[in-house]
Amino acid sequence: MMAAAEIRDKGRIIALDVGSVRIGVAVSDPSGSFAQGLTVLQAASDWMEELASIISEYGARTLLVGMPVRTNGAEGEEAARMRNVISDLSARFPDCRAIHWDERFTTTIANQTLIHADVSRKDRKSRVDKVAATLLLQSYLDSLSSGAGAEKNIVAADWVLPDSRRKGGKRKSAYD
Repeated sequence: MMAAAEIRDKGRIIALDVGSVRIGVAVSDPSGSFAQGLTVLQAASDWMEELASIISEYGARTLLVGMPVRTNGAEGEEAARMRNVISDLSARFPDCRAIHWDERFTTTIANQTLIHADVSRKDRKSRVDKVAATLLLQSYLDSLSSGAGAEKNIVAADWVLPDSRRKGGKRKSAYD
């Protein structure tokens, strides 16, 4: 397992929250401590070409791809698609290590964060993928610094729907 301090020597990490329409992109700081949202790429465009520019600009050596795992830990169709994306990234960027990380609940947490920040529905749609990529990367970086590693690769949250969206006024958990 690579410690956070070792990331400095390995270059920055670029995280990708790959969807069928948009791809959220985040980058680690040089010390490998913090994630920062960068941009949202359009899946219908030549996004790998845009990614090549980002990799070059930040000197990234690792591409972290969100792996859509079901709540029971099983992988479905989307996970198989992400494995193909990882394979394509490895072929396209041989100098970068392409790895996956559990993305469970990152989009839900990102949406809740934007709702709590009172971001409009229209603006949330354009930002949620970048925020999800940031959460994904921060989860990975935190696991490196804590020594948790891939065996603790779970993103979890206990969140509350805003009053206007609650059913029966009950608290709702991300696990419900």
